[in-house]
Amino acid sequence: MSQQELTARLTSNEVQGNESKRLMCQQCLRAQKACICHCVQSADNTVDVLILQHPQEAKHIKSSGRLLRLCLRQSRIEIGEQFAQSQLREWLSADGRQSYLLYPEGKNSSLEPSCGAKCTLESGSLALEKIRIVVIDASWRQSRQMLRDNPLLETLPRYALSEMPASRYVIRQAHQVDQLSSLEACTYALMRLENEEQKFQTLLQAFDAFNQLQIDFGVQRLHRS
Repeated sequence: MSQQELTARLTSNEVQGNESKRLMCQQCLRAQKACICHCVQSADNTVDVLILQHPQEAKHIKSSGRLLRLCLRQSRIEIGEQFAQSQLREWLSADGRQSYLLYPEGKNSSLEPSCGAKCTLESGSLALEKIRIVVIDASWRQSRQMLRDNPLLETLPRYALSEMPASRYVIRQAHQVDQLSSLEACTYALMRLENEEQKFQTLLQAFDAFNQLQIDFGVQRLHRS
């Protein structure tokens, strides 16, 4: 599902029934009273980012995927569980870039560790303008299903993070201590790949503002159908 199609669907849903009469922000696709646009802080990334977002995550008020897309100049977001193989291949190879799947190694992964992918990327052997990071924005269960449903993703070399700071995701409970939000994981990957930690601090500031907004508004009251 394209961003335009999602916008049309969400807008259509909003005009049906009393609950759906809320005005929507056309930028962040949230009800205007819960708009996150003022949290956005732009970052001029060189490494391209493709965000593949599960439809349920797209409707989740605590999801960081949309904020990540709004913050990164060089990024796109596509929503779906199973994508047409030809379309997915086009996104992965766009602009002649090499795509790497941002996904952890270990027993909880359905992928085998990619030999040398992380080392190759961080060694600078590939120009930043030729790299694309693919982020799956979903719960861990949903992400594993998306990998099974989209075999092309399993063929990608994988970039796995290690020795990460504790998550700043205070509004959502992680199942493991080392689990990060999609925005945090992508931010730390960009910091390492582009060797520009200060430049991408703005994303973490945006994420902190996003968390505080949800707390101030009342996380338990933020529900989208």
